[in-house]
Amino acid sequence: MKKHLLLSLVAFTLSSHAFAEIYKRVDADGRVTYSNIKSKGSTRLELDPDTNNITNENRPKASPAASKRTTTPDSFPRVDANTQNQRDGKRKEILRNELEAEKQALEEANKAYAEGESNPEVYRTATGQTFRNVPKFEEKMKGLQANVDNHKKNIELLQKELDSLR
Repeated sequence: MKKHLLLSLVAFTLSSHAFAEIYKRVDADGRVTYSNIKSKGSTRLELDPDTNNITNENRPKASPAASKRTTTPDSFPRVDANTQNQRDGKRKEILRNELEAEKQALEEANKAYAEGESNPEVYRTATGQTFRNVPKFEEKMKGLQANVDNHKKNIELLQKELDSLR
């Protein structure tokens, strides 16, 4: 619903040639809904289509000072190189520990995936026949694969972070 509302508002705002009546409704829970269809309890918004056009002439100009980066003031607290090196060393140690933990978690996730793959989902009928439950198996495998993928991505990101500290 929010996506529909957002798309409607964007389409309305960006449209320079089309104009429709827009209605606003607030429900009992305080949720606001905009629509081009009148409904019970809605109010018509009075909008001037000419003022909703976005052009370069209507945009405020940025001041030259806003575009310049400010320097760090001299009074800003600083740390000496030794302290920063200690902090970086501790950070590297934490990242290495996290990386090792993720590698172990990936191993376990791979084992769980292999085990899940070797144990298909089945169901038995009242007559004792056994059939494979393919949708349930695929759903299980999808979750196991997502777990493996998450650990791989975490390892990749941790390694990237460690590489940037060297």
